[in-house]
Parts: sequence; structure tokens; C-alpha cells
Amino acid sequence: MKAWQIQRPEGPQGLELVELEAPKPGPHEVLVRIRAVSLNYRDFGTTKRERPGNLPLPFTICSDGAGEVLEVGAGVTRWKSGDRVIPLFFQHWPAGGMTHAVMKSALGGALQGVLAEQVLIREDGLVRLPDSLTFAQAATLPCAGLTAWNALVGHGHLQSGDTVLTLGTGGVSLFALQFAKMHGARVIITSSSDEKLARAKELGADEGINYKTKPDWEREAFALTCKRGVDHVIELGGAGTLQKSLDAVRYGGRVSVIGVLTGFEGTVNPWPIIARSLTVQGIYVGNREHMEAMLRAIELHKLQPVIDRVFSFAEARAAFEHMAAGAHFGKIVIEA
Repeated sequence: MKAWQIQRPEGPQGLELVELEAPKPGPHEVLVRIRAVSLNYRDFGTTKRERPGNLPLPFTICSDGAGEVLEVGAGVTRWKSGDRVIPLFFQHWPAGGMTHAVMKSALGGALQGVLAEQVLIREDGLVRLPDSLTFAQAATLPCAGLTAWNALVGHGHLQSGDTVLTLGTGGVSLFALQFAKMHGARVIITSSSDEKLARAKELGADEGINYKTKPDWEREAFALTCKRGVDHVIELGGAGTLQKSLDAVRYGGRVSVIGVLTGFEGTVNPWPIIARSLTVQGIYVGNREHMEAMLRAIELHKLQPVIDRVFSFAEARAAFEHMAAGAHFGKIVIEA
């Protein structure tokens, strides 16, 4: 059984394809043949040890995959051989709020990841893969898809007619666009590329702002709402963009803090949060109930995740290098 593991914290070049002993499922465990894995910026940071945590090396990378059940262990009642399944990002978060114990159950983080031909998953750490999706499409959902859903629907209580501002054209942002349009919302999206903005409009975005040519994009978004401000911001930049996001949102609006693409260091003026009664919420994926609600909506509306490019299992390093280049539009997938 082959797996991609971090051998050295040197970015994609520190990844090695290794041969491991094939796992056997124990009680209440399921052996899953992984068919596709999608990449998150979190995974790229992990290859360089850029994120918190002291991972043991070697370490099997990636949190997001989809596959089919090969074998089940004693006591398993939910699954049988041949079932198409998606492992949950947080393995021990069935419902409720975030806890310290939940944080210790993240695939590709506290737990070994899924960029392997076969993985062992607890039976309650899997959900059914909708018939409307391929393995590659389903692999994009556990982190990026669920994060966007939770920001707007699970916690954001998105309403028809709301205006959503989402930053960039990566996986979370495009899922936010798709979920917002599914709910009848207006979407403003940012990018440094007019070509990407045009593609986002083909997906349903109502307005696009090029933050290179319009660096004061928060003012542009404010103007596009007749100086009312947007209802929701999907904040993916982190310290470098958070202040602008706070300035773009309406009185009583919501900023969902999701990404740290511009780094961890910065200064934020809290006055807009206080003076305009803003809700600033941290979103770290979601629980099983959120995932199942999202999958029902995806199946009902036949939503198709946006995939930038698919790499073979042997090309995993090249997939990470493609992510590092930053030119992708949507999710990067590795088929196993």
C-alpha cells in the first residue's frame, strides 16, 4: 500500500511516496480505498511546518478524500463493502460546538491524513457520498465545501436577498459563491485576475472587484451596496485583509474569519466591531450534522464543485507545486 508522507519539512520536495503495510480494520473501523484527494492551503503549509502543531515525521498528508469501503471490522453496522464514502475532516465531531477534543481529531493534522491508497476510518467518521457526485468532486467537500457552508448557512443564517462578499477564487470562495446563489443571495467576489473574475461571473457572481487595480476594494464593495455595506464577508486573507473586511460590512453584519493567506501578524482596529455591532465569527470546518445538511442540499440542487485540475497519484508533488503557484481557480485534486 502506497502513501505520500512528509519526510522533511521542505515543502513539496519533502514529500516522498512510500510503501506501507496494508492496514486491517479493527472493531468499529472501516478500511477505505481512497479514490480522490483534494488539496487545501492548510496541507501546503503542513509540508513546510508553517502551521501550529508538532507533527511527527514521517506523516501522511491531507485531510480531504473520497473512496469506497473495502472491508469493515467487527461491530460495524453503518457500512458494507462497496459503499461510496467521504471521511469527515474532524473525526470526532458529530454535533454541537467546537471543543478541545474535537480539535484533536482532524485528519491530516492531529491524525494521519488520507493521501494514501488505503486508510482506516472509524465507522462514525464517514458519510455517504451522494450519487450525483464523482469521487473527485466529493473529495473537495470535507474542508473547503463545509467551511463555506457553515459560514453562510450553518452559522451565518443566510437569507435570500443578502449580499455576500467573498475574497479570492480558491475552493472556499467558490463554494461560498455557489451556496450563496443557491440561497438567492447576491455575490461580490474579489481577485487579482480579470480572467478569474470573468469565470466567477459565469458561475453566477453578480459583481467582481480586481484588488490589484482597485486596492481599496472594501470601498468599492461598500459603494456597490449603495453605501449600506454587505451582509456577509467570507474573510480568507487573515491579518492583511481583516480590517478591510470589517469596513465593508453593514451595521449588524457578519464577517466569517476562515483563512490566513496573508499571515498571522497584523493590527486590527476593534472600533468598527463595537460601533456597528458586527458579528465576527471564526469558522473551522464543521461537524457531521453540518456535513450531512450540506450534502442534502448539494444532491437536491445538483451542485457541481469547481475543480481546477486533476493530477494522478504519482504526480502529488506537482499538485502541491501547482497550488504554490497560486494560479488555480477552484480545487486541485489528486486521483488515487
